[in-house]
Amino acid sequence: MKTYRILAINPGSTSTKVALFENDKVIFRVNIEHNMEELNKFPEVSDQKPYRLEKIREVLKEHGVDLASIDAFVGRGGGQEAMEGGTYRVNDLAYEHARIGYRLVHPCILGSQLARDLGDQYGKPSFFVNPPCVDELEDVARVSGMKEILRRQYVHALNQKEVAKRFAESIGKRYEDINLIVCHIGGGLSVTAHRRGRMVDSNDALGSTGPFSPTRSGDVSAIGLMRMCFSGKYTEQDIYNKITKNGGLVDYLGTNDVREVKARIARGDKYARLILDAMYYQIKKEIGAMSVVLEGQVEAIILTGGVSYDEDLVESVRKSCSFIAPVVAMPGEFEMEALARGALAVLTGEEEAKEYTGVSPINPELFGDAIW
Repeated sequence: MKTYRILAINPGSTSTKVALFENDKVIFRVNIEHNMEELNKFPEVSDQKPYRLEKIREVLKEHGVDLASIDAFVGRGGGQEAMEGGTYRVNDLAYEHARIGYRLVHPCILGSQLARDLGDQYGKPSFFVNPPCVDELEDVARVSGMKEILRRQYVHALNQKEVAKRFAESIGKRYEDINLIVCHIGGGLSVTAHRRGRMVDSNDALGSTGPFSPTRSGDVSAIGLMRMCFSGKYTEQDIYNKITKNGGLVDYLGTNDVREVKARIARGDKYARLILDAMYYQIKKEIGAMSVVLEGQVEAIILTGGVSYDEDLVESVRKSCSFIAPVVAMPGEFEMEALARGALAVLTGEEEAKEYTGVSPINPELFGDAIW
């Protein structure tokens, strides 16, 4: 098989991860740290693109990489309309929706833009793979209880689908042939039912439903939240931050670092013990819910993300959930490998690149009243 050189680009809030692959083998990877003072000079996220692109060029030059030798550029997606999973070409509409942050404003929207700009310059294809806006929910899972509010799927799709494929390969099966429950546990948290290659139900990590996480509130009383909103004590931004950035462990314990929480517990902090136990308890309840979605037919429960390095979490889930399926820990994240895998599958002809249309998979005849 021909050796394809693939450059993967994954922008984050304060860094840009870059990795060069030859087929599925990583040649080098680097995490380019950015000065927040520099980033704050740009009024919009997409305005950071020339700055980040220059930093990428500098790093590649230091490593002796000729950009003209790259066969494909692949970036983390984001900002586009909801879509099914897969590898997509960065067509004009996908690029524009990323640029304006059509559905999401986050540094991840830079990934497909950077890939397209480099691809166009060197006459090579550009792709994005399983962005956060992948939405494969079944219709029955979209109903919320209020017709104006739709259950949506914003999960760690890139890493979730990668670990699911890796597990399937490890047991000699195809991801598309098995059922799995995958839990990504990091600053945000997503617990997802994967049925034969599709994520058919999940909590909404961005909308902060389901278990609370190190930074997000998860499910809270709707009445209680309503009263907070109209109490006069909080602005809309205050509430948004409390739900998405300053909730969960941050709200209760003032930190998003589980290692720090465990250090407090080791010193006898009973309150810290209660809060961490509660987070793990809620994760296990969500796993149970997803097992019902899959009608008990589950090959494995996979724990991934940074918090999954915690052996106490893994043991707690095993104790409570092993009756459903074996619990497998795949801690950390494999996003760069996932980007390269998606691009390589298209380059080798194993898969066909999908075309982004901007048309949501959500049926307007069923959910046309949904505003949020």
